[in-house]
Amino acid sequence: MPSMASAAASSSSLAAIRHPHFLPAKHVSPPQPLTHPLPPRRPPRAQLVRGAASTPRTSQAELRPDSKNASALSAELRRLARAGRLPSALSLLDHLSHRGVPATASAFAALLSACRSLRHARQVHAHLRVHGLDTNEFLLARLVELYLALGAADDARAVLDAMPQRGATAYSWNALLHGHVRRGRGEAAGPVADAFVEMRAAGADANEYTYGCVLKSISGSSRPSMAMATATHATLIKNAFAGAPWMLMTGLMDVYFKCGKVKLAVRVFEEMPERDVVAWGAAIAGFAHKGMKREALEHFRWMVEDGVDVNCVVLTSIVPVIGELRARNLGREIHGFVVKKFGDRKDVAKVQAGLVDMYCKCGDMLSGRRVFYSSKTRNAVSWTALMSGYASNGRPDQALRCIAWMQQEGIRPDLIAVGTVLPVCTKLKAFKEGKQIHAFALRRWFLPNVSLCTSLITMYGSCDCLEYSHRVFHDMDKKTVQAWTALVDAYLKNGDPLTAVDLFRSMLLTNRRPDAVAITRMLSACCDIGALKLGKEVHGHVLKLRMEPLPLVAAELVNMYGTCGDLNSAQRVFNRTESKGSLTCTSIIKAFGINQKHKEALNLFAWMLSNKFVPTKATFDVILRICDAAGLHDEALGIFSSMVQEYKLEASQENFDCIIRLLTGAGRISEAQRFADLKSTLFNLPTPSLDSEQQ
Repeated sequence: MPSMASAAASSSSLAAIRHPHFLPAKHVSPPQPLTHPLPPRRPPRAQLVRGAASTPRTSQAELRPDSKNASALSAELRRLARAGRLPSALSLLDHLSHRGVPATASAFAALLSACRSLRHARQVHAHLRVHGLDTNEFLLARLVELYLALGAADDARAVLDAMPQRGATAYSWNALLHGHVRRGRGEAAGPVADAFVEMRAAGADANEYTYGCVLKSISGSSRPSMAMATATHATLIKNAFAGAPWMLMTGLMDVYFKCGKVKLAVRVFEEMPERDVVAWGAAIAGFAHKGMKREALEHFRWMVEDGVDVNCVVLTSIVPVIGELRARNLGREIHGFVVKKFGDRKDVAKVQAGLVDMYCKCGDMLSGRRVFYSSKTRNAVSWTALMSGYASNGRPDQALRCIAWMQQEGIRPDLIAVGTVLPVCTKLKAFKEGKQIHAFALRRWFLPNVSLCTSLITMYGSCDCLEYSHRVFHDMDKKTVQAWTALVDAYLKNGDPLTAVDLFRSMLLTNRRPDAVAITRMLSACCDIGALKLGKEVHGHVLKLRMEPLPLVAAELVNMYGTCGDLNSAQRVFNRTESKGSLTCTSIIKAFGINQKHKEALNLFAWMLSNKFVPTKATFDVILRICDAAGLHDEALGIFSSMVQEYKLEASQENFDCIIRLLTGAGRISEAQRFADLKSTLFNLPTPSLDSEQQ
């Protein structure tokens, strides 16, 4: 290793000699005078500032290769590293090594912080040995963490093993643990646990930072381990929380929230001797993450009553909760508090984006736009919030324009913004704009993101471009069940159920476990082609996967059997469903109606109402069609009146047409004419004359 280090240092010193900063002054040719000298023009102030920022100043240390002032040269190393000029800093370091001038530990710390590639990290490591700093525990710990962050676990382990008396202190081990946490990206719990066990075996004493890394690795895991959480909790109790109960109990509470153990998290929160803003914020964020909105608001109120100062992090957690609850008045109070306390501070940008989203979810687009345009620091997050608000409030055209407007402001759409605008293209069937967004995602290396690919498949399918949908699906590295389902749905919506069935069989051959959405799409395909045998095969998969108790799947099974004429099987599935609701009741009513059992369908509707099931708009559409087919005009009038007056549902043109046909067929022309006039008024249609039609 020393020979390698010296070789690296000597070879790189040749590059330092050729560096323009170290060329002797006699080789520099003087500038030639202009034949027609012009008077100097002073550039504008803004141009001067830009020129100063873009052209770094040349220091005396760089121009004097014979200097041996170690402190001045080390200061220059730190300046170059902090300015992001790492190649120049390494060239200067090569020259220092060649001339035997030692660099300070602070200079190496700055170089390690500036490293972004494994090659540069190994180069700095070699110079550490040359400069005699290979026993500095602080620098070696930083090097361990850097190697792990760059993915060089073997190099990190070699540095750690070579450290003198590494078992006597926790500092180097903490660097190893922290490096695993930074590099793990959801899978750090295993390596951190192994390193922690090895650390204890080596005799190093764990401190609060050690346990903090262990807790972060568990909470940041894609599948938090409850066994590791309880074992860590027991170790913390045994060691009196390493003298830092506030910090570690907050981390432990976050771990229990991530594991889904809300009661244990609340118990840890209640056992805290003192609760600062970080603890309150962790509790509020945990409740919000688990969908417990009322509890999050309660703890926010208790926090304010406790006299704890609210910061932007807490507000970022509580504002989305207010939006989910549609509590506009409370949101306005929070908005006033933000304006009064934080004003135009830069760190309030995320809170303002949350306020835009909150107002949009409450249906108040005017206030949402006012907050957005009054913000001085708009970014991709705030633009995405406005875009999502337009899409959810029935303005998809404006949402699509936002993606262009944000780029006109010089803000590039991020992955979330692209994922937000693709469903808008699907709704508008905007093929041209969808292709442009697809190209942008490719240029920005957002693909192959699974979620974006699934949205692209759906978008191209809605635009009748199945070839593009199939191409996006084919280029996916990891074909998830959601992607398969999106492709199946695209073929179903384009009137090709046979290909959809073939795709479903192909998905099963890849050992993918279909979810409830994929099953319902296949049952819908069976309805379209009237394939009872295939429907029974899918029903077998439902039983195997134990999905029949799910209301969505049970309703689609009833619908499939009813459409295919097997009313007895539809009745059996309905009777076996324990959690009956409006969805399953509507399906069985529709099944009886399709099979000309009109009286039984009306009896089922009466049974549904007597059992306090709330009918939906789809339920009324089905029952009115059944009345139309059976010629039951009096019953239809009563059902129509109940839908509009009792359940406050808006009648569609199809509902009006059913009533008009029934009344006209029964000879009640004047009543039918009143409904026709009302329909024309509501939907801005010309008023037909039913008398002339009757004649």
